[in-house]
Order: sequence, then C-alpha cells, then structure tokens
Amino acid sequence: MSHNKPNILLVEDEQNLHEALKLNLTLEGYEVTSAFDGTEAMQQIENAYFDLIIMDIMLPDIDGVSITENVRIHNIEVPILMLSAKAASADKILGLKKGADDYLTKPFNLEELLLRVAKLIEKNKRIQVKETIEDEYIFGKCSVNFKSLMATTVVGETIALSKKEILLLKLLIENKGEVVTREKILQVVWGYNVYPTTRTIDNFILNFRKYFEEDSRHPRHFFSVRGMGYKFVN
Repeated sequence: MSHNKPNILLVEDEQNLHEALKLNLTLEGYEVTSAFDGTEAMQQIENAYFDLIIMDIMLPDIDGVSITENVRIHNIEVPILMLSAKAASADKILGLKKGADDYLTKPFNLEELLLRVAKLIEKNKRIQVKETIEDEYIFGKCSVNFKSLMATTVVGETIALSKKEILLLKLLIENKGEVVTREKILQVVWGYNVYPTTRTIDNFILNFRKYFEEDSRHPRHFFSVRGMGYKFVN
C-alpha cells in the first residue's frame, strides 16, 4: 500500500452505490476502505487513520450522525463528508452540528462529490502541520538535528536517533503546546493503516524523557495525555 495515496473510509450500505463510488475514488488515485454498516465503520475508525470519511446517514444498526458525533467526542480530527437522501435544511444543520465538514444530498453529481473530496483532503493536509521548523531545534540544554538524525541529550551526550524517533520528535515539536492525537502519529510516523499499540508510542515517549529530561519522572517537555495523545512543551 502506498503511503502517498490518501486513504478514504467509505461508509455506505447500498451495494451498487458503494461499488460505483469505490471504483471512481480508486480511479482518482485514492485508497478506499469499505464499511457497510455502523458497527463496521466504528471498528475501522478505531483501528486505522483515514484522510477522509464519506459517511451515509441511513445505516444498519448505528446511523451516520451518531458515528460522526462519537468520532468528534473522541477528538478524532478526520474530515467527514456526509451523504444523505434527506434534503431538508434541518437534517443538514443537524449533520453539520454533530461534526460533519460537508453534506451532500442524494442523488448527487459524481463530479461534485469528487471535487468536494479533493478539497476536504487538501484542507486537512494544510492544517496538519502547525509550524515549520529548521533542521536543528534547541530546547533547554538539548538539541535535535532532523537532517543528521543526531541529538544532544540533557547531560551533553551526542546520540543517534532512529528515523521513527526523529519523525515523532518533529511532529511533536511542530505542534508544540498542543496534544497530537494517536491518529495523527499513526499517519506521520508509522504510515497508513499500520497500527502500533499505545504502549509502543509510550515507549518512544519514555525514551525521549531519558534523553532529554532532567527528571524523567517529572517531565517538563514530553507528556502523555490520557485518552487523547501526546504533547511537547518547550
């Protein structure tokens, strides 16, 4: 699977429409993961990173509005394009209030859907990185060189870092002061749909504390935020 292809979760229970959308999205260069009911959609969202979710409202067992609300409650930032046969303004407003980024009523023009998909994915890419940083970053007594994959620890030792350590450090520092979700870490560090356990990411954070904290038990820079993600503070 290519890491360069945006990955879309398509949640639609109508078989013919699902297959037609999947074919056209694939032809546009997207990776498409399928879900045909609400339970399957929830499992996919829990286990993988997606650049976009196309969400039908009327689904077996759990409706699309409830799924969208659940996604937002858990601070998952993935863009959601809602599809619905309901054209009333009240239905559209409800979907948007619950967290959808866009709303398209059936029947819809395929070209319009593809255009909205492209715009949502592009917008999501632009907001991923909060700050562009230079090749070398200094914090406290420590420094990291993202180009050479080297770092200076809190005790002045020069160490080599792995590529994944560098990628995670860069992501946390680019978003300093803000919680970076596990989903975003999955995308940037491990690639699409490869799932390290939370323990794996925690071990990386523990290593960063050993390298860069005066007292690893009372960190000043690297924090785990329970149920949300991880944060760097300079």
